[in-house]
Amino acid sequence: MRIVFVRHGHPDYVHDCLTDLGRRHAAAAAQRLKDEGIRQIFSSTCGRAYETAGQTAELLGLPIVKCDFMREITWGSADGQPLLADGHPWSIADHMVARGESLPDPAWKSNQYFARNTLVPCVERIASATDDWLRQLGYTREGLYYRVTGDTHTTVAAFGHGGASTAILSHLFNLPFPFVTTVMGPDYTGVTIVSLPDEPGQLVSPRFELMNDARHIQGMKIENYFGN
Repeated sequence: MRIVFVRHGHPDYVHDCLTDLGRRHAAAAAQRLKDEGIRQIFSSTCGRAYETAGQTAELLGLPIVKCDFMREITWGSADGQPLLADGHPWSIADHMVARGESLPDPAWKSNQYFARNTLVPCVERIASATDDWLRQLGYTREGLYYRVTGDTHTTVAAFGHGGASTAILSHLFNLPFPFVTTVMGPDYTGVTIVSLPDEPGQLVSPRFELMNDARHIQGMKIENYFGN
């Protein structure tokens, strides 16, 4: 199976939709994706992601399956006490890098920046829901990897967000979330492709086929912003 992850186009966060530039991004992404062999399209229920998915769905003649768990992550103080950068995960990651602290720390959930951050249960919910989704697609989580339990000879697309997609990828590859936010954060309509072996009954690990391909919006790029 191949999973094609696509971030939404340039957004109007206030109205949760695409800007004119974002719609151009989405149209370019649809052309980029038309020959990927996509058979199913999944999307976050946020308007900016669903609108992005819509252009590819229309081009391919496919319906869109809405997935609440793909909605963008949220963050903030769990106990009302102040957090660094109000808990914004990308700002925290930048701060950690500036201080020479370890982003790949496997105990990141309990460190001084995230222990009281509502981001942690949000990321955990996405991880659990990701496993439920993959089980329906023929991959059942066992420990760190996935057992092939169904017909997996297909390609699907998942339209979402910088943060939620990062949470999914960090879970799939067993990598700390703050590390993934820094090294894998996607551009607008950036395409990341993950493949999982089609080996019935076997325990398999996902593999990166492509990461953050945004060449289709060359000449239409704008400052990349990660927000909720």
